[in-house]
Formats: sequence, structure tokens, C-alpha cells
Amino acid sequence: MWEISSGKTPFNNYEHDYDLAMKIVNGMRPKIRTEIPSKYKELMKQCWDADPLKRPKAKTLHEEILKMRKEIYSDNVNEFNTLEYNNSSQISSSSSNLSSSSEEQEAFHSQPYDFEIPNNIEDLNSSKDQEELIKNLDRLELD
Repeated sequence: MWEISSGKTPFNNYEHDYDLAMKIVNGMRPKIRTEIPSKYKELMKQCWDADPLKRPKAKTLHEEILKMRKEIYSDNVNEFNTLEYNNSSQISSSSSNLSSSSEEQEAFHSQPYDFEIPNNIEDLNSSKDQEELIKNLDRLELD
């Protein structure tokens, strides 16, 4: 659990030898990061108990971690819903303050364009629009 929460192997700055093993037997544990949720810390400490009978079973670990995950998910959903509500109320209050002139409204109306594509390549090559297209492309390259 410590390795998962820290992203490092425990005691990576120690020589993995008899001395380290004895320090662990005598109660030495890696330092727990402060930003880890308290429920996760407590569960990890239970796993470190010197008495194997006091350590949680794998099934208990699985159930507790699932509970934590559900709580985090639920908290995130609630936070998201609160943010969504706040954003929608801000949008509705700010949109009521908007008023634009008819000229500004006209700028947002789309105009119809005719994008007629010839059925065969000969029509495309003989098109009058091709000359205009080449002129426009040349002009774009100059800019």
C-alpha cells in the first residue's frame, strides 16, 4: 500500500540487508506521505502490525479500498454537480444582461454557399472557377 501511495519502493535509500530486516522487525516503517487520505493511512498501519493476527485479511482490504473508492467517486460527482449548477446559474444571469444590436445579430447569421462539385474530373479541369482558385491560392502564398 505504501508503494502504491508513494510511487516508490520502501526503503529504497537503504541497503537491503540483515540490518534493514532487523530494523523492520523492530518497528521501522517508511514515512507516510501527508496528502494520503486518513482512512488509507489507518488501513496501511493495520497491515504493518507486528502481530499477523491483527492484520486485515485480503477480503477486508478489498472491501475497505472499494468503500474509499466509492466515497471519492461520490464526492467527485457531488463536487461536479455543484460546479455545474454554479456555472449554469452564472451563465443564465450573465446571458440576461446581454443585449446586442441588430448589426451584431446579423454578423452571426450564416450565408448560403454553393459548393457544387462536378460529377467527373473533366468538368473540374475545364471549370472557370479553377482559374479563380489558382489566383486565390497564389495570392494566399504571397501573404
